[in-house]
Amino acid sequence: MTHSADDIAIVACSQTPSYRAFPNSEQIMIMNCVNDLLTRTGLDRHRDINFTIAGSCDYLSGMPFAFVQNIDGVGAWPPVYESHVEMDGAWAMFEGWIRLQLGDIDTCLVIGSGKSSPGTPRHVFPLQTDPYVAAPLGLDYISLAGLQANALINTGKATERDFAEVVSRSRRAGLANPNAQVANDTSVDELLAAPYYSSPLRLHDVPPVSDGAAVLLLARGDRAREITDTPVWINGLDHRIDSHHIGLRDLSVSPSARLAGEKAGVHDGPVDIAELCVSFSPEEIILREALGLGESTSVNPSGGPLTGHPLMATGLIRVIEVAQRIMSGEARRGVAHASSGPCLQQNLVCVLEGGQ
Repeated sequence: MTHSADDIAIVACSQTPSYRAFPNSEQIMIMNCVNDLLTRTGLDRHRDINFTIAGSCDYLSGMPFAFVQNIDGVGAWPPVYESHVEMDGAWAMFEGWIRLQLGDIDTCLVIGSGKSSPGTPRHVFPLQTDPYVAAPLGLDYISLAGLQANALINTGKATERDFAEVVSRSRRAGLANPNAQVANDTSVDELLAAPYYSSPLRLHDVPPVSDGAAVLLLARGDRAREITDTPVWINGLDHRIDSHHIGLRDLSVSPSARLAGEKAGVHDGPVDIAELCVSFSPEEIILREALGLGESTSVNPSGGPLTGHPLMATGLIRVIEVAQRIMSGEARRGVAHASSGPCLQQNLVCVLEGGQ
């Protein structure tokens, strides 16, 4: 497919490993990624980057406006033209994609970063839930994931063995990913022998606590072709949200993921590869159904979030993993997915394709 001057592509990307505890600041993680991207592309930090947008979460750092400090990792002088979303970096990419469509800039640097290690995410994120019903109960995201797993079992859509099969395959795939934090070759039966952590989930069904950062560069049309011979074009991008009241939702399905996939055009062609934001093993079963992914689609060949989950970068990393495989020729067309909120409350779907 030939793309026009108004089409937008991913032209370069970089990510850190998923660290259990990065020994330095979040700004250093960002700086490492940005410097790596600029070195490999030969671009100038200020002359060639027209706009910068970052996704992160002040809850993780425990400081208001902590995202302002993260710009130090980009290089804030001369002053940069930048924005921020209090979301995963995938949503920052969405804003950057929209911004580029105005036509007055040609490049946009997108960042996702987070350090979960200094705190306890299971205690932090209930503070962001509904302040009248959920927050006073201390409903944490792991307990809610257990409810979602039970919903799948009770409706007959999955079993605990199905969950273990997701984990076993993901961790095995992670052995080939140098950025994975947790990777091994563990059988399904070995996993099922582990004790419960939040019934019916076991500890391996839950993502590791991780620190990490990721960046990618978006460019328009001809500028994208100037920067790289292998641009990865964004053919569709959409995000949707379900009710934040857990009791109003059927947790065995994801209407927002299904709708986002339809609007992004997932079914407009074959899907070679899909990187899904499977933070808990039951989510893969729900997302496969919602997005209509068949057996011919390779799902989470990187290992996915079950092998490394740097909050606020995890979704953007899914985009990067698909883009890198298209750049290398391993895949022609792929789908990247990001989520936010408990039990797949918010879902973003991005369809990527190679070619000039």
